[in-house]
Amino acid sequence: MARMQKTKPNQDDRLLVIACGMIAREVLAVKEQLKLDHLDLTCLPAEFHFYPDRIAPAMDKAIEKAKADGYQNIFVGYADCGTGGLLDRVLEKHGVERMAGPHCFAFYQGMDAYAKVADDDMMSFYMTDFLCRQFDAFFMKPLGLDKHPELIKDYFGNYEKLVYIAQTNDPELDKVAEKAAKLLGLVYERRSTGYGDLTAELAQAAAHA
Repeated sequence: MARMQKTKPNQDDRLLVIACGMIAREVLAVKEQLKLDHLDLTCLPAEFHFYPDRIAPAMDKAIEKAKADGYQNIFVGYADCGTGGLLDRVLEKHGVERMAGPHCFAFYQGMDAYAKVADDDMMSFYMTDFLCRQFDAFFMKPLGLDKHPELIKDYFGNYEKLVYIAQTNDPELDKVAEKAAKLLGLVYERRSTGYGDLTAELAQAAAHA
């Protein structure tokens, strides 16, 4: 008897999300929550958070590869994220949409809610679940604060408060955020936002696929 070969899923019926590595866990959580079985995820390096000039050219290559792989439905899990409009130029060239807003700290809160606090948050240092999990790897070690805590004032002296935008309710992450605020000498504020606009925008992109 001949063996049946498994066929690959039709990419025309699937949605590929090309996201920042900082929101990978959250995209997968929304996928599971909404049962978006036809959603696939690939990510650019989370460290691009520090190098926004790398986002647009890397995204250009990622979209070209995705199309070569047969994906017709592509959504970008980035806001502008410090690219100064360069990301939008790439997406316009490819006819691809992205998350609305200036950065993930905005769309996690929801753009309407963010608009109300944006001015008051001008001197705020934002943290998310990801940044709490990676606080040492993303801030302490790269900035040399683990060995030279005297540099804290140089890096964070212009901030007034630390705002933890919480996607989940995890006491361990709360402790990290509170400890970070104390370490940096900032007033601490916690906002429970969940996934904000990420849920609605992924649902809409998946529906179009």
